[in-house]
Amino acid sequence: MVNESLATGDSVKGKVVDIKKFGAFLELENGEEGFVHISKISKKYVREISNFLKIGDEVQGKVIGRTKDGKYELSLKDYDEQKEDTGKSHNFEKRLNQYLKDSEKKISEYKKHLDKKKNTRRR
Repeated sequence: MVNESLATGDSVKGKVVDIKKFGAFLELENGEEGFVHISKISKKYVREISNFLKIGDEVQGKVIGRTKDGKYELSLKDYDEQKEDTGKSHNFEKRLNQYLKDSEKKISEYKKHLDKKKNTRRR
């Protein structure tokens, strides 16, 4: 494959080829090697990498630099954040609409309850 130079911030696909206690090694699409440190796998606490990645998994990551031995340093959690940012506004609007519907429903039920309460006292 052609060795393309990747820049910091680029999104890349890779295949997990080896897992160690401290991180995972990937073979990138362009044939070069990449490394994901255990702290860059997920936003959640990662005790065992094998709970998040398996050998042969295809993953998407973001280039955050180069290691001393020339491998690309990658972050899977930064890629996830980037992906979430694009859907965040849509997700927010959906949640806001649901909140408004629920609020209207609760208010109307409360008003009905108050009306019942007022009517029983008048009799």
